Order: sequence, then structure tokens, then C-alpha cells
Amino acid sequence: MSNTVGVRELRQNLSRYLDRVKAGEGFIVTERGEEVARLTPSARHETPLAQLVAERGASIPRADLLDTLAPPTAPAQGPPSGDVLDELREERF
Repeated sequence: MSNTVGVRELRQNLSRYLDRVKAGEGFIVTERGEEVARLTPSARHETPLAQLVAERGASIPRADLLDTLAPPTAPAQGPPSGDVLDELREERF
């Protein structure tokens, strides 16, 4: 949101700025060069995640959580487990 508007300009042309905000534009309102407010579109049609970002400063995920997990390891090499169990059973008798 890099558009800035002074308080005096905003007061004199409020309808024009509101039309621009309705179109999706946002403004930083300044008074004597210092930020005093932000004028942004209403969040009526936003997703819950977008509302959290706008209202609470949440951050949008940059990756899928599953992509961050370590890749599965290859199974151990050796004879099939059924063969090993059969061999163990034979040794007991």
C-alpha cells in the first residue's frame, strides 16, 4: 500500500477516494507527513486467512508443510519378513 493521501486532500475529495477504495485500492492517510491511519477496502469478501493477515498481522504460508518433511527412507534390505519368521519358527522346534 504505497498510495498516500493527506488529511486535507482526503476531506476535500472523500467521495473520490471512497470510490477508489471500493475498487480495491488502499491508502495511507498522513497528517503533516506522518502516518495517522490506513484506508483499506472492507474485508467482507475475503477468505478467513486474508482476514487474519489484514486484522492480526498473520503471515501467509510460503510452502506446503508436507514439503518440509524429510523424504521417507528406503526400506531395509534383506530377506522378506515372512521368510525370517518361518526360519525362526523352525529353530524353536
